[in-house]
Formats: sequence, structure tokens, C-alpha cells
Amino acid sequence: MKGIIFALLGGACITLQGVANSRIGQDIGTWQAATVTQFTGFLMALLILLIVRDGKRGGIRQVKPLYLAGGAFGAIVIFSEVTAIGQIGVTFTIGTLLIAQLGLTFLTDINGWFGVAKQKMKLPQFIGIALMVAGVVILKL
Repeated sequence: MKGIIFALLGGACITLQGVANSRIGQDIGTWQAATVTQFTGFLMALLILLIVRDGKRGGIRQVKPLYLAGGAFGAIVIFSEVTAIGQIGVTFTIGTLLIAQLGLTFLTDINGWFGVAKQKMKLPQFIGIALMVAGVVILKL
């Protein structure tokens, strides 16, 4: 249950962040919005880290460099999301973003990319993705 609550919280924050970034982007520019957002996200994460103080400090040396660059994707996410919201609106942007996210995670699970255990996908999973795509298409009509 805790995982579902965190997933819902994360999903809500993705939408709120997208709307806020779009407004910032209109006022100061898209890459500036990405910079401000990444910086405030860094400050928030640092503050939480200083309060919670969990995890292993020395463990960062064991992380593959490719994975350490994962935060850099955030700048591309923000730029893409801000640009899309301005062109196609919040609902269609977030719906499309979620389908792209689900599609790549689906491929990751099937192929075992990034060291995750391979998952066998059956007809219900394919139907689920097809229904999500259909739902976003219907939203756009």
C-alpha cells in the first residue's frame, strides 16, 4: 500500500511540476525553467537528505557512471514537458508522457535492460497498454 501511495504522490507531483514549469517557461524561457526547477529540486533533495540522513555515503563509488548521469535526463524531461504543454495542453501532454514512460518500462522489463529481472508479458499486459493509448487518443478527440 505504501508503494501505491508514493506512486500516486509522484504522479500528482509530475503534473504539478509540469504546470508550474510551463508558467515559469512562459515568463523566463524553457531552458531557464529547467534550470530553476533542477536547482530547486536539488535544494529540496539536499534538505531532505540532511534531515533524514539515511543511505550509504561511500556507496556512490559503487554506482556505474551511466546511472550517475540519470539526473541529467531531468533537464530533457522538463524542456520537453514545458514545450509540449504549451503546444498540446496539460492533459494530452501528461497522458502521452505516461504512455511513453510505460512503453519504455515495458521494453525494459521484457529485455532485462539496466540489470532488472526479465519479466514475461502476457496478453493482458499488451491489452492494458493498448487501452491506455486508446484512452489518450480519445482524450485528444
